[in-house]
Amino acid sequence: MFLVLIVLEKNIFFFYNLSIGILHNGRMQNENGLRPARRTETGMEVIMANVETAKAKALSKKKLQFKTWAPIFLMMLPGLVYLFINNYMPMAGLVIAFKKVNFTDGIWASPWVGFKNFEFLFKTKDAFIITRNTICYNLAFILINTVLGIALAILITDIRKDGLRKLYQSAILVPFLMSIVIISYITYAFLSAENGLINNSILPLFGNTEGISWYMEKKYWPFILVLVNTWKGIGYGALIYISSINGIDRSLYEAASLDGAGKWKQITNVTLPSLKGTVITMTLLNIGRIFYADFGLFYQVPMNSGQLNEVTNVIDTYVYRSLLQMNNTGMSAAAGFYQSIVGFILVLIANLIVRRIDADSALF
Repeated sequence: MFLVLIVLEKNIFFFYNLSIGILHNGRMQNENGLRPARRTETGMEVIMANVETAKAKALSKKKLQFKTWAPIFLMMLPGLVYLFINNYMPMAGLVIAFKKVNFTDGIWASPWVGFKNFEFLFKTKDAFIITRNTICYNLAFILINTVLGIALAILITDIRKDGLRKLYQSAILVPFLMSIVIISYITYAFLSAENGLINNSILPLFGNTEGISWYMEKKYWPFILVLVNTWKGIGYGALIYISSINGIDRSLYEAASLDGAGKWKQITNVTLPSLKGTVITMTLLNIGRIFYADFGLFYQVPMNSGQLNEVTNVIDTYVYRSLLQMNNTGMSAAAGFYQSIVGFILVLIANLIVRRIDADSALF
């Protein structure tokens, strides 16, 4: 009898522990969002139930993320639509570069001419001149505007008074916002042979009373065009560099000052290295447009003077003058296509060089 009581006591204790373990396991599964296993469910059914629960939680998380980002997507939508309409839909018009367009038949029904529209860019006697002018002027613009833009940005950010600093930031942007037509007449006010400020007020101070026929002398115009472009565009570049300088951690300057570094040392060891990424990005973007020229700068500012064509004629002005004579839109499309492809290739090459030197500074 005593042995029977002992066996019953052990069995009761075993089943009590088993039930406590099952209850504890079910509670833990409920806390984790999983379904507790029931005696009637197999192991595979439990696994499938847990997988379905995990999928439901992931779907709920995605819905929450979409609700969070939906306003941002709606704000982006107008810009994306504009980008698609303005930048991607016109790509269908690239076929004009390979056709002799007849507007009676329409663009798509016009006959194909292959690369004939590209020949006028390379077979003309002015091909070397227009290519040389386009590339050399753009290289000069990139170099000078970058150096002077950084220098001007450093000078403005060192101004102590906030009011003066904001005033100068606004003032340097005014020429950039001006129409090139206005700038051409401002230039004419300085360079006019009869009533120009330089001929009537400045040159007589140096003993030159006869004046200079600026619009007839081509030797001066490379410097004039570079000066006008710098005056017009330096403000925009300086503002970009100003924003980059304002983003530099002030503690770096404080540490350099504690180490005994003067203003010049702070510029060379803190400011310029911090601007490296911005300078590289701006330069790569400008290289992509190195075969493009500011039409207004090379056409309006020299007042379309035929005497200056050798130093002012670039690809864009050459195409425009050719269109006036031949009225061939296919040639214009071919020139634009050529400039885009060459610019794209140059950006890839420049980015590859930058990536080999410093991978973190490359665009892609």
